[in-house]
Amino acid sequence: MDRKLTVKEYIFVASMLFGMFFGAGNLIFPVFMGQNAGAASWPAVIGFCLTGVGLPLLGVAAMGISRTENLLDMSSLVGRRFGYFFTCLLYLSIGPLFAIPRTATVSFAVGVQPMIDPEKHSLVLLIFTVIFFAVVLYFSLKPSGILTWVGKLLNPIFLAFLAILTVTALVKPMGSMDASAPLGNYETMSFFQGFLEGYNTMDALAALAFGIILITTIRDLGVKSPGAVSLSTVKAGLLSTLLMAAIYCVLTIIGAQSRAVLGVSTDGGEALYLIGTHYFGKFGGVLLGITVTLACLKTAIGLITACAETFVSMFPNTLSYKAYAIVFCLFSFAISNVGLSKIIEFSLPLLMFLYPLTIVLILLCLVGRVFNYDRKVFVAVTIPTLLAALLDLLRTLPAGIQTFLHSEVILAPAKEFLPFFTLGMGWVVPALIGLVVGLVLHFVMPKKAK
Repeated sequence: MDRKLTVKEYIFVASMLFGMFFGAGNLIFPVFMGQNAGAASWPAVIGFCLTGVGLPLLGVAAMGISRTENLLDMSSLVGRRFGYFFTCLLYLSIGPLFAIPRTATVSFAVGVQPMIDPEKHSLVLLIFTVIFFAVVLYFSLKPSGILTWVGKLLNPIFLAFLAILTVTALVKPMGSMDASAPLGNYETMSFFQGFLEGYNTMDALAALAFGIILITTIRDLGVKSPGAVSLSTVKAGLLSTLLMAAIYCVLTIIGAQSRAVLGVSTDGGEALYLIGTHYFGKFGGVLLGITVTLACLKTAIGLITACAETFVSMFPNTLSYKAYAIVFCLFSFAISNVGLSKIIEFSLPLLMFLYPLTIVLILLCLVGRVFNYDRKVFVAVTIPTLLAALLDLLRTLPAGIQTFLHSEVILAPAKEFLPFFTLGMGWVVPALIGLVVGLVLHFVMPKKAK
């Protein structure tokens, strides 16, 4: 019989989950969203929390319920080739393509950039990223207790300073949130724009990549059956995700209020720094920069380690762990020197492709018992979702690339005939049609016994 976790154990698991998902990068997007959403911030933050908080929780629960051991097993429910394709692309996205370079550029944007002349920006960024990734590589290659040490020391400091900053900003607001008119898509579709902004946290992708760590921890505490594991995961997850949601709400409000004094910043990193210095002067900016940099270092070391271990496991006859770690660090270093705004701009198309596939995979695994995890259902839903997600990828490419590819030839019919396409949700109806087709095939053509 399964034992029940104690309150202390739930807090331990919830704290670990929070540490896995909430990095320094999670701070910049809600602040910037608030500046742009203004009076429409509440619908935006609700949408943001659905993808930035709800999906990661469901992702971990789906892994427990489906009894899969890792992301490759989970995505291979569609097919083994798709499993390798999806796993590689997801790990590269939360690794050297975007998430790891972003840890360096967020640190630079918050802690260094505001203090230097614009003409020296590129040179200082180059020097900073050389030092940053040298430290990351050093600790990625040598067994060390730095992750535990930094985690135990950093998280309390990080949350304490964040609490001081947010409480001060709420008590002494720069202006009224309702006084700032929403900009861009937030004017007419604030909820959906917030929903899409939640993609930038990459936490739903991280949930599939690292969910097995949480599940293993719960099993090690004596909870064994899949149902009990998923229930314990949800209970512990609710504690951490409620804290995440509360932080997102507060940061969005502060961002919206700051617009009265600061206007709209270039990106969330700049906004966060300006808010810190507004209330605490240069000391606040320096302390925030150091704290964010340490948090980003911890995240980068963890991601390099996870990506290198995953690729060694998937492709054992290729490179060694050390070689993968070096390659990923060098690639991340190169990408990071394009700057934070460019990384966010170029990551969006890939996230628009990956997130629909991630969402349908999570939902299918959650309800998979209804159709006995029949591969026909997974394939029937995934194929149309993938095709629609490719259109979303094409739609969000930079304008110059779209012009070069003559994308309007494909996008114009999609805008006219594909429901919700202009909202960034064009995959929903194709996925539902695929689900109906898959369920019909399942019940008409029962799964053959092995």
